Amino acid sequence: MNSLDKVYFLEDLIRSRMRVYSTVFENGMRIDKKYTCDGEDVSPPISWDPVSGAASYALIVEDPDAPMGTFVHWVIYNIRGTSLKEGDGSSTSQAGVQGRNDFGRIGYGGPCPPRGHGTHRYFFRVYALKEDLPVKKGVTASELRRMMQGKVLDQGEIYATYSRS
Repeated sequence: MNSLDKVYFLEDLIRSRMRVYSTVFENGMRIDKKYTCDGEDVSPPISWDPVSGAASYALIVEDPDAPMGTFVHWVIYNIRGTSLKEGDGSSTSQAGVQGRNDFGRIGYGGPCPPRGHGTHRYFFRVYALKEDLPVKKGVTASELRRMMQGKVLDQGEIYATYSRS
Protein backbone atom coordinates (compact mmCIF):
# COMPACT_ATOMS: atom_id res chain seq x y z
CA MET A 1 0.00 0.00 0.00
CA ASN A 2 1.56 3.31 -1.00
CA SER A 3 1.26 6.51 1.06
CA LEU A 4 -1.59 7.90 -1.09
CA ASP A 5 -3.60 4.72 -0.51
CA LYS A 6 -3.01 5.09 3.24
CA VAL A 7 -4.44 8.63 3.21
CA TYR A 8 -7.57 7.51 1.33
CA PHE A 9 -7.89 4.61 3.68
CA LEU A 10 -7.46 6.36 7.06
CA GLU A 11 -11.02 7.61 7.57
CA ASP A 12 -12.33 4.14 6.74
CA LEU A 13 -10.08 2.43 9.31
CA ILE A 14 -11.38 4.67 12.08
CA ARG A 15 -14.95 3.47 11.52
CA SER A 16 -14.18 -0.26 11.31
CA ARG A 17 -17.04 -2.20 12.92
CA MET A 18 -18.00 -4.86 10.39
CA ARG A 19 -17.34 -8.46 11.46
CA VAL A 20 -15.67 -10.69 8.86
CA TYR A 21 -15.40 -14.45 9.27
CA SER A 22 -14.72 -17.73 7.49
CA THR A 23 -15.94 -21.28 8.01
CA VAL A 24 -12.49 -22.68 7.17
CA PHE A 25 -10.18 -20.63 9.41
CA GLU A 26 -10.41 -18.54 12.56
CA ASN A 27 -8.92 -15.09 12.84
CA GLY A 28 -5.14 -15.34 13.23
CA MET A 29 -5.03 -19.08 12.55
CA ARG A 30 -3.25 -21.03 9.82
CA ILE A 31 -5.14 -21.33 6.53
CA ASP A 32 -5.57 -24.83 5.16
CA LYS A 33 -3.12 -25.90 2.45
CA LYS A 34 -6.09 -26.34 0.08
CA TYR A 35 -6.35 -22.54 -0.29
CA THR A 36 -2.63 -22.04 -1.06
CA CYS A 37 -0.20 -22.59 -3.92
CA ASP A 38 0.74 -25.87 -2.25
CA GLY A 39 -2.83 -27.14 -2.58
CA GLU A 40 -5.74 -26.39 -4.93
CA ASP A 41 -5.12 -22.62 -4.81
CA VAL A 42 -8.87 -22.04 -4.56
CA SER A 43 -10.30 -19.03 -2.70
CA PRO A 44 -11.76 -19.76 0.76
CA PRO A 45 -15.32 -18.92 1.76
CA ILE A 46 -15.55 -15.49 3.41
CA SER A 47 -18.62 -13.91 5.01
CA TRP A 48 -19.37 -10.63 6.75
CA ASP A 49 -22.09 -8.84 8.64
CA PRO A 50 -24.47 -6.78 6.50
CA VAL A 51 -24.05 -3.01 6.65
CA SER A 52 -27.14 -0.82 6.44
CA GLY A 53 -27.15 1.26 3.27
CA ALA A 54 -24.47 -0.76 1.49
CA ALA A 55 -25.09 -1.12 -2.25
CA SER A 56 -22.24 -3.61 -2.65
CA TYR A 57 -19.02 -4.84 -1.08
CA ALA A 58 -15.36 -5.10 -2.07
CA LEU A 59 -12.57 -7.39 -0.86
CA ILE A 60 -8.80 -7.02 -0.96
CA VAL A 61 -6.50 -9.80 0.28
CA GLU A 62 -2.91 -8.81 1.07
CA ASP A 63 0.26 -10.22 2.61
CA PRO A 64 2.17 -7.42 4.40
CA ASP A 65 5.04 -9.80 5.23
CA ALA A 66 6.20 -10.40 1.65
CA PRO A 67 9.94 -9.77 1.16
CA MET A 68 9.46 -6.99 -1.42
CA GLY A 69 6.59 -5.24 0.42
CA THR A 70 2.86 -5.86 0.61
CA PHE A 71 1.72 -8.47 -1.92
CA VAL A 72 -1.88 -8.49 -3.22
CA HIS A 73 -3.54 -11.90 -3.56
CA TRP A 74 -7.10 -10.96 -4.53
CA VAL A 75 -9.13 -7.92 -5.57
CA ILE A 76 -12.89 -8.21 -6.15
CA TYR A 77 -15.64 -5.59 -5.97
CA ASN A 78 -19.33 -4.92 -6.69
CA ILE A 79 -20.07 -8.04 -4.64
CA ARG A 80 -23.77 -8.61 -3.96
CA GLY A 81 -24.74 -10.13 -0.65
CA THR A 82 -22.61 -10.81 2.39
CA SER A 83 -20.48 -13.76 1.41
CA LEU A 84 -18.17 -15.29 -1.14
CA LYS A 85 -18.28 -19.04 -1.63
CA GLU A 86 -15.26 -21.29 -1.95
CA GLY A 87 -13.93 -20.84 -5.47
CA ASP A 88 -15.50 -17.41 -6.08
CA GLY A 89 -11.97 -16.15 -6.72
CA SER A 90 -11.76 -17.85 -10.10
CA SER A 91 -11.28 -15.51 -13.05
CA THR A 92 -14.62 -16.70 -14.48
CA SER A 93 -16.63 -16.24 -11.27
CA GLN A 94 -19.70 -14.00 -11.42
CA ALA A 95 -19.49 -13.14 -7.69
CA GLY A 96 -18.23 -9.64 -8.48
CA VAL A 97 -15.79 -7.78 -10.69
CA GLN A 98 -12.39 -9.47 -10.39
CA GLY A 99 -9.23 -7.40 -10.16
CA ARG A 100 -5.59 -8.19 -10.86
CA ASN A 101 -3.42 -9.72 -8.14
CA ASP A 102 0.34 -9.29 -7.79
CA PHE A 103 0.92 -12.63 -9.52
CA GLY A 104 -0.27 -10.70 -12.59
CA ARG A 105 -3.48 -12.74 -12.89
CA ILE A 106 -7.17 -11.92 -12.62
CA GLY A 107 -8.84 -13.37 -9.51
CA TYR A 108 -7.48 -15.14 -6.45
CA GLY A 109 -3.91 -16.30 -5.99
CA GLY A 110 -3.43 -18.13 -2.71
CA PRO A 111 -0.75 -17.77 -0.07
CA CYS A 112 2.65 -18.78 -1.43
CA PRO A 113 5.40 -17.29 0.74
CA PRO A 114 9.02 -18.03 -0.10
CA ARG A 115 10.20 -21.26 1.52
CA GLY A 116 11.95 -20.62 4.81
CA HIS A 117 10.73 -17.00 5.02
CA GLY A 118 8.71 -17.58 8.17
CA THR A 119 5.03 -17.14 8.84
CA HIS A 120 3.15 -14.64 6.68
CA ARG A 121 -0.18 -12.99 7.48
CA TYR A 122 -2.96 -12.76 4.89
CA PHE A 123 -5.50 -10.01 5.56
CA PHE A 124 -8.97 -10.41 4.04
CA ARG A 125 -10.37 -6.84 4.15
CA VAL A 126 -14.01 -6.29 3.25
CA TYR A 127 -15.42 -2.84 2.46
CA ALA A 128 -19.12 -1.90 2.52
CA LEU A 129 -19.73 0.58 -0.30
CA LYS A 130 -22.57 3.08 -0.51
CA GLU A 131 -22.66 2.74 -4.29
CA ASP A 132 -21.50 0.37 -6.99
CA LEU A 133 -18.19 1.20 -8.60
CA PRO A 134 -17.57 1.54 -12.34
CA VAL A 135 -16.92 -1.86 -13.91
CA LYS A 136 -13.29 -2.17 -14.91
CA LYS A 137 -12.04 -5.74 -14.91
CA GLY A 138 -8.44 -6.14 -13.86
CA VAL A 139 -8.06 -3.17 -11.49
CA THR A 140 -5.23 -3.32 -8.98
CA ALA A 141 -5.70 -2.89 -5.23
CA SER A 142 -4.35 0.68 -5.47
CA GLU A 143 -6.78 1.53 -8.27
CA LEU A 144 -9.66 0.03 -6.31
CA ARG A 145 -8.76 2.05 -3.21
CA ARG A 146 -8.85 5.23 -5.28
CA MET A 147 -12.20 4.21 -6.78
CA MET A 148 -13.57 3.59 -3.24
CA GLN A 149 -12.45 6.95 -1.86
CA GLY A 150 -15.39 8.62 -0.09
CA LYS A 151 -17.70 5.64 -0.76
CA VAL A 152 -16.83 3.32 2.15
CA LEU A 153 -19.53 2.98 4.82
CA ASP A 154 -17.66 0.47 6.95
CA GLN A 155 -14.92 -2.13 6.75
CA GLY A 156 -13.73 -5.20 8.59
CA GLU A 157 -11.05 -7.81 8.32
CA ILE A 158 -9.94 -11.28 9.25
CA TYR A 159 -6.49 -12.70 8.76
CA ALA A 160 -4.96 -16.11 8.32
CA THR A 161 -1.35 -17.24 8.46
CA TYR A 162 0.74 -19.55 6.31
CA SER A 163 4.38 -20.61 6.07
CA ARG A 164 6.40 -22.97 3.90
CA SER A 165 9.54 -24.77 5.09
